[in-house]
Amino acid sequence: MTLYGEKSPPADDRPTVQVTAVTWPDDGPGPDTVPTGKPEGDPRRPRRVRMLLAAGVTGGVLAAVAGAGAWAYAGDVPRGTSVLGAELGGRSRTDAHRELRAELDRRAATLAAPLGVTVGERTAEINPTDVGLVVDVAATVAAAAEADAHPVSRLVGSRTVDPVVTVDVDRLDTALRKVLGDQARPMTMPAITYQGTTPKVVQPKPGLAFDPQRSADAVRAGWLTGAPVTVPLVESQPATTADELNRLVTELAKPAVAAPVTLRSNKGSVKIPPSAIAKSLRFSADKAGKLTPTVDVKRLRSALGDDLDAIEVPPKDATMTISGGRPKVTEGRPGQQLDTATLGRDLLAVLPKSDGREVTGELKPTPPELTAEKLAGLGIKERVSTFTTRFTGGMASSRSQNIATIAREVDGTLVLPGKTFSLNGHTGERGYAQGYRDAPVILDGKLVPGVGGGTSQFTTTLFNATYYAGLEDVEHKPHSYWFDRYPAVIESTIFWPNLDFKFRNNTQYGLLIDTSYTSSTITVSIWSTKIYDSVKTEYGPRRNITTPKLIHLEPGPTCIPSNGINGFTQDAFRVIKKGGAMVKREKFTWRYDAEPRYVCGPKPS
Repeated sequence: MTLYGEKSPPADDRPTVQVTAVTWPDDGPGPDTVPTGKPEGDPRRPRRVRMLLAAGVTGGVLAAVAGAGAWAYAGDVPRGTSVLGAELGGRSRTDAHRELRAELDRRAATLAAPLGVTVGERTAEINPTDVGLVVDVAATVAAAAEADAHPVSRLVGSRTVDPVVTVDVDRLDTALRKVLGDQARPMTMPAITYQGTTPKVVQPKPGLAFDPQRSADAVRAGWLTGAPVTVPLVESQPATTADELNRLVTELAKPAVAAPVTLRSNKGSVKIPPSAIAKSLRFSADKAGKLTPTVDVKRLRSALGDDLDAIEVPPKDATMTISGGRPKVTEGRPGQQLDTATLGRDLLAVLPKSDGREVTGELKPTPPELTAEKLAGLGIKERVSTFTTRFTGGMASSRSQNIATIAREVDGTLVLPGKTFSLNGHTGERGYAQGYRDAPVILDGKLVPGVGGGTSQFTTTLFNATYYAGLEDVEHKPHSYWFDRYPAVIESTIFWPNLDFKFRNNTQYGLLIDTSYTSSTITVSIWSTKIYDSVKTEYGPRRNITTPKLIHLEPGPTCIPSNGINGFTQDAFRVIKKGGAMVKREKFTWRYDAEPRYVCGPKPS
């Protein structure tokens, strides 16, 4: 088919440049109408010519556009895209990955070179490998492929895509902190405490440190530039400002202790004095330095002490005693105590007030922590060990009285599974107010009168009872000198508050400490469920034996003579058997000094 009748034009699929000049009048031929050879009154031929010409022009344009689009969209990465100077445009992701990897290999020495960093006033170099600095090739190629998906942008222009750099934030932070050194300073947290009933204030101060993520961003951005990287230091301000702190003092801390608060209940009332308020009102700062006031009800109860007895009835735990050679459980009783949750909140609300300083406390039934049912289920059913030591002087001596006093304090103590018993923690200070008397104690290597002398003998007895029960030794210390009333090595002294004896109940059963004494003996037994067939001690020979020196002391009431005892080193092995086989062999070793022979009097001339 031809457009012009007699002769076909040369084949040419290029789009004509006259496209925009063609017009299509609605009626009759115009000056630009193509001659058709038809009568003027026939409109069909011009319309057909117009349609064919438009189709030819459009087809040519589309063919050109299609060719350009095929060129522009060849490959996964838009043409004209480069990374670190490597041309990735027009490539598939696989080829782009290969090309970028080759470029990185060419730059390997540069990438591995130490990176200069400036931190505050200090400069240093860090090894990129040490902090995990790498170019993530896969992520970079993906970013390049998505660099600009707009069709026109893919036809013309060029673009450079930054490489995706990764770093180990934690390792970088560790390396930078070495450079930072003492330039960092922590925030000074705001604080309000009491000295007596006077508020003492610590003003907040800003800290200077790293933000690990910001440090990593700076290093990632600057690594490939070839220039030193400045790592920013961030000043952090406590959340509670100085103005807010001063307002807390003015509006709460000072008025809180200006007058007592009356605590009322349906069983009477109690005055809470300013001293108790000061001990229980706490201003706690969180990690951001935000200061929050609270009332610590436990501290409040401790500060009020026996005053709460006027309105409270404390619960009583169930107890166990040994009667007729068998454990006997006595039921406890519930009590009535203040609802601590509401008390703390309500008290905090009235502390800023100058009048109306009253709170109402709600008494709630409080069950005992240890019921008879729970106690009976702890497996305390038999005596698993017992140990006795002897003393002289009868019960008339102060030393014997001290042994009996501490034995009574410990008798009936229950130690739950997994719990640790501390002798100092259980008895507290052992002084005159607690009924202890002066008796000989070892101080600075010699025997002198001291309050509580003799309690070490009870400690040794208790230690051996727990030792032969197979319980875990947590803390003990043998005496400086060996006394023949104690087993060598397997013994323990005690002194408030520095020397303690502790053991842990490392069984699944509860245990009861039962104590008894006569005028010449102290006995401690452990009641629980027997686990082991036997627990015995095997001794090694004594070695490094030393003899005592003779020392003359000034006569007087503080001088206590002694005959002297040899010093030596010895090993003791605790051998534990179960099911006929040894399950544990523990070594205990101690070095005893030679106790001097003390004589009260001058050297003979």
